Amino acid sequence: MIRLLRIFTIIRVIAQYRLDDFIPLPHLPWYMKLGIWMLPWRWYQNELPRGERLRCALEELGPVFVKFGQVLSTRRDLLPNDIADELQKLQDRVPPFPGDQALRIIEASLGHAISEVFTSLDIKPLASASIAQVHAAVLHTGEQVVVKVTRPGIASVIRKDVALMMAMARMVARFSSDGRRLRPVEVVRDYERTLFDELDLQREAANAAEIRRNFDNSESLYVPQIYWEYTRKHIMVMERISGIPVADIAALRDQGIDFRKLAERGVEIFFTQVFRDNFFHADMHPGNIFVSREHPHNPQYIAIDFGIVGSLTPEDQQYLARNLLAFFKRDYRQVAQLHVDSGWVPANTPVHDFEAAIRTVCEPIFQKPLKDISFGHVLLGLFQTARRFNMEVQPQLVLLEKTLLNIEGLGRQLYPELDLWATAKPFLENWMKERVGIKGLYKRSRKELPDLLDQLPQLPQLTLDALQQVRRLEQTMKEASAVSTGQRSPLRIGQKIGVAGIAMAAVTLWQGGWQWLQQGPASAWLVLALGLALLWQK
Repeated sequence: MIRLLRIFTIIRVIAQYRLDDFIPLPHLPWYMKLGIWMLPWRWYQNELPRGERLRCALEELGPVFVKFGQVLSTRRDLLPNDIADELQKLQDRVPPFPGDQALRIIEASLGHAISEVFTSLDIKPLASASIAQVHAAVLHTGEQVVVKVTRPGIASVIRKDVALMMAMARMVARFSSDGRRLRPVEVVRDYERTLFDELDLQREAANAAEIRRNFDNSESLYVPQIYWEYTRKHIMVMERISGIPVADIAALRDQGIDFRKLAERGVEIFFTQVFRDNFFHADMHPGNIFVSREHPHNPQYIAIDFGIVGSLTPEDQQYLARNLLAFFKRDYRQVAQLHVDSGWVPANTPVHDFEAAIRTVCEPIFQKPLKDISFGHVLLGLFQTARRFNMEVQPQLVLLEKTLLNIEGLGRQLYPELDLWATAKPFLENWMKERVGIKGLYKRSRKELPDLLDQLPQLPQLTLDALQQVRRLEQTMKEASAVSTGQRSPLRIGQKIGVAGIAMAAVTLWQGGWQWLQQGPASAWLVLALGLALLWQK
């Protein structure tokens, strides 16, 4: 019943704001055109401009749709200016909820009257977004702070929208082969977890503290301080910053900001978070990014709103880095092989054909400034290639892809001539050297030494179990070969231990998937070497 009511609400909003005008009629079959022309609300007109109609519709439909509009607002290469300008208002100008409601939530969360915690608190919000809004305040100790408060009743709204999205995802997965390949159910589940994580402001505060620690004393990024004693699930108190919104190009220009360096630092911050820290801000739309007024020739970003963060497994990190480096080198054969090795495409995929398809899509993007490259068009081409080769969407990388699109949109606004590839390639090359070189092996050895020492008491039992397996294998081999080749001499104890060591090391290394050659545990390599030496002894 709830889903049905929500469907009627969506239809009503589409009709009220005439969103059917956005449907590309020339590309539809004649019967679909006829059906759309016969819609009853097409006899009525909405006088608002099309961009304002779309923004108002998304606002009325709620936070899930507002976030969709936020992502679209960064893609001025794909949208007309009038629509992009309106959607940009969704980043921090969503209609606020009443200030007295916010005060009641703050007092209930803290268990104290407003006057006991703050010397002043502005009932009018500084900014309002889809999940929460913020109010300026001053602590009794004199610090200027902002208080973030979640919208009342927002959880039930999100739950209804996600339930509807899940029903649609299951329908697509059931009746469409292309839909199953896109794994819509897994994507919606990840999106649901992300949205509900945003509702817990204590989690957001912890995310902010982690990134602040990662960029401590950094010239590139500043993260405001969290006041933990006043932070709860529904409210968060943090340092108030004074910066220029990154989308305010005129103000940045008046401040004398070095746009090229600012754009390059944005790319460097992204790759640093993904590869060095493996913890990245995954909601980097312009409403969450500011630029410090200090040191305009050495500009520093200020980031807020850490409700959505992402991280990758070591395997995904390794795969992503090698894939990007292969793209930079135009080694499309390696890109195709990596897709097969990682299981993203079926094992029987003809690598040569896949390589040719990737080359066709990606070759045009090189040797061009960012202003001439559209990742939207590239992704569309890759999607068409994916359909041909049955490539599946990887839900764990959806946040990363979304963040990369935000970075592109931000770079396009700041410095259209930015060479994204030239900025990112040296960083990735250095990361790979540290990861798989002698330095990386030394770091992993030091890190794993305590675990190795902790597991030493278990080694005798593990060795005994392995030797028993070797003994069973030797007996089976004797029985199988007795008739044709006669009895074989038994393995000596040293050789048995060597076989056991090789077996244990191989299992440990192979657990890392196809990356085992580069990032296998140092202790496993040592056991493997000793096992081979014992096996080959005479």
